Amino acid sequence: MRFIKPYVLLVIAGIFLLLGSFFCAAGNSNETRHSHEFNENQPFSFSLAQDNVVQLNETSCNTFEFSILCFDLANLHCLTSERQRLRHVLYVYFSFFSERLNRCTDVVAVTPWLAPIVWEGTFDAVLIDNIYKPMNLTVATTVFAVGKYVRFLQDFLETAEKHFMVGFHVRYYVFTDRPHDVPSVNLSQGRHLSVIQVPGSNRWQEISARRMEIIQTTIERQIRGEADYIFCLDVDSKFHAHWGSESLGRLVAVIHPGYYEQTRDRFPYERRPASTAYIPMDEGDYYYGGAMIGGFVEDVYTLAKVCRTRFEEDAGNSIEAAWQEESHLNRYLLDNKPSKVLSPEYLWQDFKAKTKEVKVIRFSGVIKNYADVRPNV
Repeated sequence: MRFIKPYVLLVIAGIFLLLGSFFCAAGNSNETRHSHEFNENQPFSFSLAQDNVVQLNETSCNTFEFSILCFDLANLHCLTSERQRLRHVLYVYFSFFSERLNRCTDVVAVTPWLAPIVWEGTFDAVLIDNIYKPMNLTVATTVFAVGKYVRFLQDFLETAEKHFMVGFHVRYYVFTDRPHDVPSVNLSQGRHLSVIQVPGSNRWQEISARRMEIIQTTIERQIRGEADYIFCLDVDSKFHAHWGSESLGRLVAVIHPGYYEQTRDRFPYERRPASTAYIPMDEGDYYYGGAMIGGFVEDVYTLAKVCRTRFEEDAGNSIEAAWQEESHLNRYLLDNKPSKVLSPEYLWQDFKAKTKEVKVIRFSGVIKNYADVRPNV
């Protein structure tokens, strides 16, 4: 895998510092969000394990959402009273960032569109929490515990209470057809759980397909009035280590652990042109895992709504994408680049041996017998 040459990092460093001064000087600007507008000459793809030298393609950005690794400036209102503190934070944080990248030769820590890829050692958890916690944010977390998958819920919740967004307000939304089987778990102060009944199904593919629709409608009816950020996670998973505010961003995706060492020609994208999830062989950035979607509530709402519409369009044409909502997710994120990408540390698989690039496993899918838990396997 390729690593970024030092002189490229120096150029990026200068851009970061100049843009940091610009954003803070904007002070009381009403614009609190910025979108990427890309004019890419060629698609760009590489694996995340480094072997060679990365050549960043040139990008024309009319507007630019500024990020310093794990802290998106677009998430912070640069009010006058915050300017001096933010300048100090930028200096300290950028110094740490530069030092880490100089040492970080085994992984890529920045995407071609300059979004951070979050790995262990590329952020200071205490510093980032000190930025976000005064904002009094609430983080929504959705999980689907349908059918026999309800058996995974207790471990999910108990480990989340130990490791996930500790010290933040968190609202869990559990979708299940077995509300009476939802376990009682002691939640920390400021953390709440809502159980929302949904229908079961005889096909696990249907459960997977309905996920986007249910997330969309629940945001409309409830979540958008109760939370600032949202993470949509798989229930058959456990937390093992810190997962905090370094993961917050406008639109957040995670690299699938099965493909982070692969190039895009080996990604299991939907390859049939008839599907709205279709991605040609010569396109694609990364293969994102469907077990984690995150970001601002409204950005995730838009993602869910678009993916649901495309899924229904495919269904009307008797097409089911190769990996259901994950295929549609990858198509959406190709067109709408995430502002932050989480490394496979945030979505490992228990059956996989730990690799040299993955220093910490924060969240992983548990080993299970699919024939036992899925209704039609």
